[in-house]
Amino acid sequence: MRSYRDLCGIARALDVVGERWALLVVRELLFGPKRFADLHRGLPGTSQNVLTQRLRELEDAGVLLRRRALPPAAGLIYELTDRGRALEPVLLALGRWGSPMSPRPDSGEELSPDALIVALRTTFDAAAVGSVRGTVKLRLPGDAFLLTVGQGELEAIRGDAPADAALTATVRTVQDLVFDRRELDEAIRSEAASAEGDLRLLRRFLAAFDDHREAAPRSRPPV
Repeated sequence: MRSYRDLCGIARALDVVGERWALLVVRELLFGPKRFADLHRGLPGTSQNVLTQRLRELEDAGVLLRRRALPPAAGLIYELTDRGRALEPVLLALGRWGSPMSPRPDSGEELSPDALIVALRTTFDAAAVGSVRGTVKLRLPGDAFLLTVGQGELEAIRGDAPADAALTATVRTVQDLVFDRRELDEAIRSEAASAEGDLRLLRRFLAAFDDHREAAPRSRPPV
């Protein structure tokens, strides 16, 4: 690995996570362990060789570890260590800082599921929900997250637990609902989404994000 050879703590941190894709690997592991194939699916712009190298470097630095999955699952999985999880506020701060920037013309059109949840957390506007409290389950193809609104924050965990409201849709549809202000009723009528539970809470939730419309082109979500 290249080094800045600078005594500053920032430089020493970048010696570990400053290589291309390193922080995005951490992003993909924030909500739980993944297999190599799942990581590569969430980072389609990287090659398998580069991803393997980043994983090895992050493992050597103590940011993540590799272990065998617990039965009934099989194979190797990667998960963050306590040191790796300590990068979460750094990633959220970077997301908030970068959200107002216009995406590059060659940027992808769809976030990974984990990147979507990070985008929701970094653009959440607590003032838009006021005193509203509750949980929203987001069912995505092959994945699910439980989002909790309360005390001016949005917390997220991976899982299919009971919630006050539930939305089933693709990542692309959720992006449209949140960042392009697509109407929930229209998405339901077109069968692009289905919803259940407290629909008033769900509508307030979907409207509680700063889409930075003045800076970001339509259909390009913050990250």
